Amino acid sequence: MDRRPGLSVRLKLTLSYAGFLVLAGAVLLILWLVLVELFPHAVIVRDTRVGIGGIATPGRTNYQQTFGKVAAAALGFLLVFGLVGGWILSGRMLAPLNRITDATRMAADGSLSHRIRLEGRNDEFRELADSFDTMLARLDAQVAEQQRFAANASHELRTPLAVTQTLLEVARDDPRRDVGELLDRLQFVNTRAIDLTEALLLLSRADRRAFPRELVDMSLVAEEATETLLPLAEERDLTIETSGEVTPTVGSYALLQQLATNLVHNAIVHNLPEQGTVWVTTTSAHPATVVLTVENTGKKLSRQLVATLAEPFQRGSERVRTDHAGVGLGLAIVKSIAEAHDGNLILTPRPDGGLRVTVQLPAAPPD
Repeated sequence: MDRRPGLSVRLKLTLSYAGFLVLAGAVLLILWLVLVELFPHAVIVRDTRVGIGGIATPGRTNYQQTFGKVAAAALGFLLVFGLVGGWILSGRMLAPLNRITDATRMAADGSLSHRIRLEGRNDEFRELADSFDTMLARLDAQVAEQQRFAANASHELRTPLAVTQTLLEVARDDPRRDVGELLDRLQFVNTRAIDLTEALLLLSRADRRAFPRELVDMSLVAEEATETLLPLAEERDLTIETSGEVTPTVGSYALLQQLATNLVHNAIVHNLPEQGTVWVTTTSAHPATVVLTVENTGKKLSRQLVATLAEPFQRGSERVRTDHAGVGLGLAIVKSIAEAHDGNLILTPRPDGGLRVTVQLPAAPPD
């Protein structure tokens, strides 16, 4: 924003301090003169006059001229003292603000790693500096996460494009190659690329929180996700057990449906090769919280591995892989959707093998 040049805050404080001192001195002097005029007999300074016969007679003091000189000198001293003292005091008071300004300029230039770390006891400037440090830390973490995500996304998108290019080059060099097989492989690779792109768009939408909110019953959402993926579970000889109660929350039905679908899909895909089980439960553990829990049997997972599963493109090398393994964004999307609804995602390895995923969301208001 373009602004006209003006006085600095330090100069304004200096002028205000000096002006206040001069004004206070002037008021004091005016009050003195008024008192002298109202009470002329209350003379403080008297001169002694020698009368006839050498007898000294007291007379009313004529001090207005002398008093005016003294008053002018006093006001001048107050003005100079106020300017010098105000300049020094304002500089000391505004020193923290200068550090905050320097940090702001560095952040505007793209440097987010520095911190103000203002010393001293708590006051308005310290609160502002601490808030700014907190903001810088969050921005730094978000930028680092976005850079890492962009690098991973570029790598994942480059893979299907490279495979497609290789298949096309092989087909061009070998005209006798089976066209049907080539088309099937190209279709598979293209489908994977489309799925990845749609997952990235969904993740971006959840991160921006750009969605309308409505009343959503998570028990119905979980039931619909289970019914949708039941054929996949039957194909893999898995059993899905659902239970729960009405769990109303407020948010995007489409995003919460995607959240439940991703969880159930992951529980089916990353399960035992056969005769596995998936448990889907919705509960109201607290009046202000609704909980969706999805558990599955499977191989035993380490806590170190489980801690990375919600990161983008982390599929988990110890988990069972199939053709339905996805693009590595399932739990990342779940985490982003949960956080966009002011909830959280908890991943816990099951002692007997498999994974327990818990999503906690704010309950809808009673009204």
